[in-house]
Amino acid sequence: MAERRGRMAKTGVVSRVEQLTPNMMRVVIGGDGLAELAAGEYTDHYIKILFPPAGVTYPDPVDLGVIRETMPAETWPAVRTYTIRRWLPEIPEIWVDFVVHGDSGVAGPWAVAAKPGDVVRFMGPGGGYAPDPQAAWHLLAGDESALPAIAAALERMPSGAQAKAFIEVTDANEVQKLQTPADAEVKWLYRGDQPVGQSLVTAVRDLDFPSGQVHAFVHGEATFVKELRRHLRIEREIPMSQLSISGYWRRGMNEDGWQSSKREWNQQIEAEQGA
Repeated sequence: MAERRGRMAKTGVVSRVEQLTPNMMRVVIGGDGLAELAAGEYTDHYIKILFPPAGVTYPDPVDLGVIRETMPAETWPAVRTYTIRRWLPEIPEIWVDFVVHGDSGVAGPWAVAAKPGDVVRFMGPGGGYAPDPQAAWHLLAGDESALPAIAAALERMPSGAQAKAFIEVTDANEVQKLQTPADAEVKWLYRGDQPVGQSLVTAVRDLDFPSGQVHAFVHGEATFVKELRRHLRIEREIPMSQLSISGYWRRGMNEDGWQSSKREWNQQIEAEQGA
């Protein structure tokens, strides 16, 4: 059967696992299957990892389209999207950081249990954002799901570039040391019992914007992203060409539910706020 573009899975192998914070695990993936991986253009590169149900195996080469056409639905893999925190083509290996919420979900428990030698099937990478070196300054805002992309963006910025980053996490135990050549002000916001993103909305609204053209990256839970999109597009009158902004996830939905409704959600926002 002919290969379908974008449906064939790549194969990697877990090389090591690191616990970064109490709620974030890093899984480093290597192997010959990464030799021709087309990554590096963007700082928000992502892959879609396939998690098969227990005891289910797929014929090689793994083709998600073939699986869904020829196998019962209960055997289909769960597909979860994760940012590439770092791509090291000379090894080759990719770093993928997972937020862990105990035993809930699919990917978090897998990351906790992962061990060297485990096979990882994934599709991608995709992506679309990298800091504009011509921007006067950069705004970065997101929750834990956006932290890997924010960290990658800070590392990629030109030396001395002006940046203001707001990262919301549960508490001080989730803070990570970030490196950047930019002149960056990084503020960690502790959520505690507040709704996800509430402190981010407040922080960006209260920010005294520097002069000059901003390039903004705002991602995370869809509800707060919607509020900040309205603020930046309508109240601050920033054109979409200067914004990378969308919901990575939505409270109360797993990725399957969110992805199936995301287009309608985005269309509704565009109708309300303008494209």
